[in-house]
Amino acid sequence: MSRPRGEPTPEEIKEKHRLEQALEEGLEETFPGSDPVNVTQPPPSRDDGHVKRTD
Repeated sequence: MSRPRGEPTPEEIKEKHRLEQALEEGLEETFPGSDPVNVTQPPPSRDDGHVKRTD
């Protein structure tokens, strides 16, 4: 059973703040630009099997 939605938990607040900071940093680093900022790293494609990724 899930809890009713009310106040966000401290973990939810911290995660939202972290994402907002990452978005803000991305906007500052790419301004001015025409492409939208992507905060998340997309999963590797089949052809990326030989590339070692560091997240």
